[in-house]
Amino acid sequence: MILLEKLIYLFSELEVPIETGIFSGQAPDQYIVLIPVTSTYELYADNLPEQDIEEVRISIYSKSNYLKLKRSLEKLLLKNGLTITERRYNGYEKETKYHHFTIDVADHYNIEEE
Repeated sequence: MILLEKLIYLFSELEVPIETGIFSGQAPDQYIVLIPVTSTYELYADNLPEQDIEEVRISIYSKSNYLKLKRSLEKLLLKNGLTITERRYNGYEKETKYHHFTIDVADHYNIEEE
């Protein structure tokens, strides 16, 4: 998945732990989990797809104020031409004491690029 690789590269400058799917090991006070959501073909011509649209959910977990990290992620996404399709505060998880915020992001790739 090209989008997943791009996000890992972009977010590496933030110095926040990033994992894919689920966070393994001891979770820090703030971290990011990337979850691949969809990969679909669009814009058919001659019965062949011309574009692959990939979408990833970015889950931010934070025991303190997550807003600074959220804004940094959004700036990076928009600066690099990615489409934010949804942003949602999922609530405070009493058991883990984490705030959970998600950002869904999509990118379009021409099939020839892959």
